[in-house]
Amino acid sequence: MKKLFLLAGIALMSLSVNAQEKTKSGLQGTWWVAGQVSFTSEKTGDAKSDSNMILPIVGYFVGPATTVGVGVGNIASKTVDGTGVTTSDSNTFVVKPLVRKYWNIKGGLFFYGQAAVPVMMGKNKISDGKTSSVSLELSPGFDYVVNKWMTVETSFTIFNVGSSTETPAVGDKTTSFEFNANPMNSVADRAFGGLQIGVKFLF
Repeated sequence: MKKLFLLAGIALMSLSVNAQEKTKSGLQGTWWVAGQVSFTSEKTGDAKSDSNMILPIVGYFVGPATTVGVGVGNIASKTVDGTGVTTSDSNTFVVKPLVRKYWNIKGGLFFYGQAAVPVMMGKNKISDGKTSSVSLELSPGFDYVVNKWMTVETSFTIFNVGSSTETPAVGDKTTSFEFNANPMNSVADRAFGGLQIGVKFLF
């Protein structure tokens, strides 16, 4: 048991040393990959709704504490009613460029601010209608450098502004504008800007 604790201690010290070496020299010139993957399925009787999202993100540190990146992915959803008829089947293409600025707190722990501009273009295969949207998101977060190839991060969207357009196959298009500011995460709008936790790989 003592040997096990000793090995665990050595491993933790090694991780800490690697993280400190990485943060001392800065991350300029480092590539990183991250992303979002989700799948939701809901069934009520014979009716069923499925949705999924795949959004890989690749970035590059252009300075010791500044990185730019872009995510390119897809969101798909489908709804089938109780009689087996597909009532909704949509596919949305997503492009999400972003920029981050980091400030070191201590050791491998960083605070960052992120600005992202997600652009989405979708189509409903049933109605043949199209949708498009563009928005600006501001998200603060914390990032901990575990070792020279991985970090653990968490973030929360506090501001979002953008516009979206729905263009049906027949009829007039509808354009809407949205503004959300949520610095305190109040009960009334808790669904906006949900906390996200993930890992980022460096290379």
